[in-house]
Amino acid sequence: MSPDAQPRTRAPADARAVDRRVVLVTALASVLAIAAGLVAQLLLHLIGLVTNLVYFGKVSLAFVSPALTHRGYLALILIPVGGAIVVGLMARYGSAAIRGHGIPEVMEKVLFGESRIPARVLVFKPLASAIAIGTGGPFGAEGPIIATGGALGSLLGQLLHVTIDERKTLLAAGAAAGMAATFGSPVSAILLAVELLLFEYRARSLVPVALAAAIATAVRIAFVGFEPVFPMTTLTQPHGEALVAYLVVGALVGVLAAGVTGFTYQIEHLFERMGHRTGLHWMWWPAIGAVAVGVIGIIAPRTLGVGYDNITAALSGTITGRALAVLVTFKLLSWAIYLGSGTSGGTLAPLFTIGSGVGALLGSGLEFLLPNAGIQPAMAALVGMAAIFAGTSHALLASVVFAFETTRQPIGLLPLLGGCSIAYLTARLLNPNSIMTEKLARRGLNIQTEYTADHLMHVRVDEAASTPVMTLPADATIGAAQAQLQADPRATTHHGFPVLNANGELVGVVARRVLFDPLVAADRTVATLITRPPVVVYADQSLRDAADHMVLEDVGRLPVVTRAAPRRVVGIITRSDLLAAHADRLRAANTVMTPRWLHVLDKEGPE
Repeated sequence: MSPDAQPRTRAPADARAVDRRVVLVTALASVLAIAAGLVAQLLLHLIGLVTNLVYFGKVSLAFVSPALTHRGYLALILIPVGGAIVVGLMARYGSAAIRGHGIPEVMEKVLFGESRIPARVLVFKPLASAIAIGTGGPFGAEGPIIATGGALGSLLGQLLHVTIDERKTLLAAGAAAGMAATFGSPVSAILLAVELLLFEYRARSLVPVALAAAIATAVRIAFVGFEPVFPMTTLTQPHGEALVAYLVVGALVGVLAAGVTGFTYQIEHLFERMGHRTGLHWMWWPAIGAVAVGVIGIIAPRTLGVGYDNITAALSGTITGRALAVLVTFKLLSWAIYLGSGTSGGTLAPLFTIGSGVGALLGSGLEFLLPNAGIQPAMAALVGMAAIFAGTSHALLASVVFAFETTRQPIGLLPLLGGCSIAYLTARLLNPNSIMTEKLARRGLNIQTEYTADHLMHVRVDEAASTPVMTLPADATIGAAQAQLQADPRATTHHGFPVLNANGELVGVVARRVLFDPLVAADRTVATLITRPPVVVYADQSLRDAADHMVLEDVGRLPVVTRAAPRRVVGIITRSDLLAAHADRLRAANTVMTPRWLHVLDKEGPE
């Protein structure tokens, strides 16, 4: 290359929050939301159909509780077992991905599977869940609906020309639409997608997910109206001791949440051990779990099925005392055993039943101990329902907003925020994994559901660039350049050098290994070693732009230029500079600072 050549520099493109691709993905998410909303209604009607057929002997799509059946004791055991056998066959010969409650499997695909969910899951998951729940399985419909919505989004992303990130957004949009279509809770569905699926908060992913949740909620309204999923009597404003009492409820439910997570996976482990010892194929495990479902259903019929009415009863106070304690205890046992056996079903509705019941019981006990504190068992039930969600899922904000959206009780927001926060703290102290990530962690997968702003995005290139820059003249011979570098001790730490023409303008970068290659003739000019246009970064761009540009261009250093003079080198950024930029972040996170007032006392004290 001639020393006076004018090569075109290659700088990273400026990042944009939204572009035409976001508009495209948003449009796809809108169509997806309508489909997810219809699938949610289809699944609920399928559950109703199966329940009516097996427990009442009639053809009806009405959503009804199996607890109202007049079937005999033997039928109450055989019906869940029959459903479990069908689900086991579907899992073995259809898709093993339908096992479990759905959300952990979706998370795994997002984190480790490029958001690819097999198309057959779209058929087998809702069908298996309808059979498992319709035959008495103590699960919620929301988990399978969320998983099915995610599968819809993933399939759409696999059929079209989109990036892996865009496919993830479509998957999260489908999952959020599924939850919104089930509970009529669009905001909490968005937050759940952000906290458990997206692991980011960016306009390009938030907008499609938010619009999908809104549209899916509108689809639900078209079918069932505007009424909240869990109606309850109007609450009164809590004060003083009552607020403290709800914090206590949150803390105790947080302990319960950590225990529930460990308990359910311990049962799953017991089934696995049984399979290893007996050689019994996992296809038959749900049938064994279904026996427990049937036996418990004979003792406590209200444990059968989804049980949304149980949640409403606990929140409204129509079921209290011993009856509520029996419901909570046996619902936990039935759900944990059947889920641990590997059948298909959701976790949220059972958790809401357990949490609201425990909250109501604790509220009643605290009301008895502090009769003048203004404690409301209904408020405690609401806090318990949301707190167990926060403690088991580790989705704090989604839990608070969910309780508000599903009950429309604005007065409950303050107790909910306090109770869920303390439950979240307690549960995380006792168990670092949520009920969503415990299974993945036990398989050796490192799951980090927390996210922070990228530190490199907040540091400008000119703040971290190295100056002055060691440069080489383009018209110098290689022998002269080698002598120049050997004479300067600073050059020993550099691995690449910008090359400038006679006018001081950048023409490229030469690596040390190329410059000192013994096979290269010493009388050649430095300019002849340049084989590509100069790859640069602008001084006002971020270190994240620089890091990404290094990866994309496969270089270890970037000359820094300005937009006004894109061929005038003002600094250089290396990979070492990128690492060094994290020093301030680590210092802020790990260095305990001495309060300024202690310095003042030290100065004023006796010598």
